[in-house]
Amino acid sequence: MASAVETAKARTAEAALETLRGVDVIGVGTGSTVHHFITALAGIKHRLDGAVASSEDTAEKLRRIGIPVLDLNAVGTVAVYVDGADEATRHGALIKGGGGALTREKILAAASRQFVCMIHRAKLVDVLGDFGLPVEIIPMARSYVARELARRGGDPRWREGFVTDNGNYILNVHGLSIVDPQAMETEFNGIAGVVSVGLFAHRGADLLLIGDESGVERIRP
Repeated sequence: MASAVETAKARTAEAALETLRGVDVIGVGTGSTVHHFITALAGIKHRLDGAVASSEDTAEKLRRIGIPVLDLNAVGTVAVYVDGADEATRHGALIKGGGGALTREKILAAASRQFVCMIHRAKLVDVLGDFGLPVEIIPMARSYVARELARRGGDPRWREGFVTDNGNYILNVHGLSIVDPQAMETEFNGIAGVVSVGLFAHRGADLLLIGDESGVERIRP
């Protein structure tokens, strides 16, 4: 029997389908809630020309249900990008990257006209930072970037044994209280060796779908 959390995730994923009316090409993120979304997509795949995936794992799941996986370079702009988050504020700022796909997720968010983010209510916070902030880095820069992040007040920990789809490493930065997500995103992106930061503040969510046991709340930041 599905847990209450998994039921809420499935309900939120179903609500996300409502944003796809009249859309033939979508962007699809990565993670546990997205897994429910892909399952729900199977019922409307006849309406879609294809999808751009944020990870190899998502691409494989889409192919498995018969949705063509498209190259963003060929598509250009995505009408709707649907993904989850590890933390979110009501202003639409997010922490993403728990699944390690933050760079491709950030590219898809930037290339989309509407970014729909699905979360469980437990992930809605006033201040980002309880979830360790993922930072994708060039492997040779791991020690240098870690020192720079520590100098800025973070506690960086290497996600040892994990390599992104881009062939890079991830540092999870703990101990942060992110009161100005845009400023921190800009600052961390400026460290040499950083590929991408899991803060989605300059390009945050356009629509938050917040699910729990009682239903789905919709917030447009």
